[in-house]
Amino acid sequence: MQTRKAIDTRAVSIMTVLCMIWAFQQIAIKAAAPDIAPILQIALRSGIAIVLVGLLMLWQRVPLSLADGGWRPGLLVGFLFALEFWLIGEGLRYTTASHMTVFLYTAPFFAAIGLHWRLPEERLALVQWFGIFIAFIGVAMAFFGPDASDNPRQAADMLWGDFLGLLAGAAWGATTVVIRCSKLSNTPATVTLMYQLVGAFVLLLAAAFVMGQARINFTPVAIGSVLFQGVVVSFITFLTWFWLLRNYLASRLGVFSFMTPMFAIVFGVWLLDEPLDTRFLVGAVLVAAGIVLVSGYGWFVQLKARRRGL
Repeated sequence: MQTRKAIDTRAVSIMTVLCMIWAFQQIAIKAAAPDIAPILQIALRSGIAIVLVGLLMLWQRVPLSLADGGWRPGLLVGFLFALEFWLIGEGLRYTTASHMTVFLYTAPFFAAIGLHWRLPEERLALVQWFGIFIAFIGVAMAFFGPDASDNPRQAADMLWGDFLGLLAGAAWGATTVVIRCSKLSNTPATVTLMYQLVGAFVLLLAAAFVMGQARINFTPVAIGSVLFQGVVVSFITFLTWFWLLRNYLASRLGVFSFMTPMFAIVFGVWLLDEPLDTRFLVGAVLVAAGIVLVSGYGWFVQLKARRRGL
């Protein structure tokens, strides 16, 4: 059995780059939205990633068998993945990319609460409940941050977009619970990813046509956004993440996800000239702190035990 390593400089460097890329994907979707609807972008990027992951599975000779019953939870995670990104796509029509990313990254809290009730080994400690509590305060601050006095309609639209982002985080958290509590927990990562990509491609492509959002202006921004998401985000970064999970301790890697919403705020202000509300910024910091407490609890316990042994 392979022994997973503690976090080293290489792991920190890779995680920093991954978090930057994951933060930038919302920026890319938002920037290309005038030329191609967000849900159509996500559908097309999933189609590109399906081809790339399929070729990788053929090269690695990973079978996609229906005999083991994994297709049942596979269909569910495919639906949840599509739902998550439909909510993201719709939410980005109303709110900023930085807001969307902060609310999307409430997913670890939804996953932690769901796993707490489903698996005895995933029971939350008091410190983790405190992390969820301060994250809840952060969400409340970020949710009601925009000033509604100047433009009530714009504030209402942003509130709706933020709410869709929060629901997207819940869908992502539910996906984690299904994977962890089903046969997919022992399924190759590429197979699980394929279920998610197929669900997103089929359902979001259908939704784009039904909702009248299938129009494309073939501009460099639109093409670049779809290619960036399909090749870099949905293929390269996910495979890199799976490689990290095979080589490093997962609990310690999860702590670094707090960087994604922070990068999203920086990119949103810098590249899209998004407004930066003080209450939203404080709320985002509280959400990030909550992620560290919930995801990094196991790491903190190990560090404490190690110090006692010295």
